[in-house]
Amino acid sequence: MDEKQIPQVRVGIMNEPTIGFVLNGDYRVNGTTCSGAHQVQCVDGQVEWNGQRYGELLFEPVDVEKASFTLKAVTIGVSFHWKRQEDQTFKGALHIIVENGKLTPVNVLSVEDYLLSVISSEMSANASLELLKAHAVISRSWLLAQIHTEETVKTAERNPHGEGEMMDTPEELVKWWDRDDHVNFDVCADDHCQRYQGITRASTPKVEQAIRATWGQVLMHGGALCDARFSKSCGGVMEEFENCWEPQHHDYLAARRDSEDEEHFPDLSREDNAAEWILSSPSAYCNTTDPEILSQVLNDYDQETKDFYRWKVEYTQDELAALIKERTGIDYGRIRDLQPVARGTSGRLYRLRIVGEKRERIIGKELTIRYALSPSCLYSSAFVVEKHDVGEDGYPAKFVLRGAGWGHGVGLCQIGAAVMGAKGYDYKQILLHYFVGASIEKRY
Repeated sequence: MDEKQIPQVRVGIMNEPTIGFVLNGDYRVNGTTCSGAHQVQCVDGQVEWNGQRYGELLFEPVDVEKASFTLKAVTIGVSFHWKRQEDQTFKGALHIIVENGKLTPVNVLSVEDYLLSVISSEMSANASLELLKAHAVISRSWLLAQIHTEETVKTAERNPHGEGEMMDTPEELVKWWDRDDHVNFDVCADDHCQRYQGITRASTPKVEQAIRATWGQVLMHGGALCDARFSKSCGGVMEEFENCWEPQHHDYLAARRDSEDEEHFPDLSREDNAAEWILSSPSAYCNTTDPEILSQVLNDYDQETKDFYRWKVEYTQDELAALIKERTGIDYGRIRDLQPVARGTSGRLYRLRIVGEKRERIIGKELTIRYALSPSCLYSSAFVVEKHDVGEDGYPAKFVLRGAGWGHGVGLCQIGAAVMGAKGYDYKQILLHYFVGASIEKRY
């Protein structure tokens, strides 16, 4: 194994006007060596540190194995219901750059060291070995596909606007978020890309074993790296890529039931089938309440979410009207209806019409819908709308959203994969259940 062949990754951690950090060991910067506590701030588009200003600062560890740095007050769960701040510690180099009038600390380290954290951050470090192996392969595949974009299939219709906005007219807004929002680093540290919290989430010998056992292994399809997506719970059927991101189909991210009977599921793009599916609780790998299995996937703050396979959210008329106005920046007035326009293979909405007394508009894709209908982020866009106490004027007094799944539902379903691991499937069987027709190959 040639360590020099292991790619490096640049991970953007946060973006704030002032950043406090502690160098736990000796670091080289601008020809000198320093350690201990420091603070930097953005002043006139530059990094101010120790009374001097720089275009950027790069702190490189003298001893890569022993040194680390701690960033203070890192926000995790951005835009999600469990959002909070915590101090986080990282291996590798610290590169501080200026972005959008603020400072971004970028962690520079090897892909395999990055994976040690991602596997422990995305799920419990005490998960089953086969689940950890599977996640190591998909996380590595996804990351390398983002870094080496020339090796992935691209489309001429790829987002030209940087923030996911593809259509913005009075009648319709189509918007999504993807890692190509990032210009000055490869991936971010939050769920927008892959959850990465350095060595704050303590790794275990089992995680290290999973990394070593799959060292350099990636998912391939048609000679290209797979864009290996994953979410917490598909809700019973996997979603297709193009219904969440750019209009590009990947054969390996196909609709499948999350069960041994992969092909047996209704056409959930049809409204009647979707409603029946979402309002029931069909069997699936991810349909589990087993606390031992769930603890493999859900960290402490994730376990605050009790209902995810099937869930319910209620809003009064006033609450929903105010929420949509706040989250979209558009005053629809009182809300008359939320009308499904288009659903994907898992029943997730990727086009939804909001009908208000002042205006109506179609919004999409799935994450845009989830943001619009929650103070943080709705569990998924696979939901049906119930209207209660509709007045003579046609306006309901209450809306109830009954939904399925947690996340976008594309690719590997983490809770389903945990159940598969508990049932005795090995990591290759797990991967090929979720990534149809893919192959597992060693890159280095």
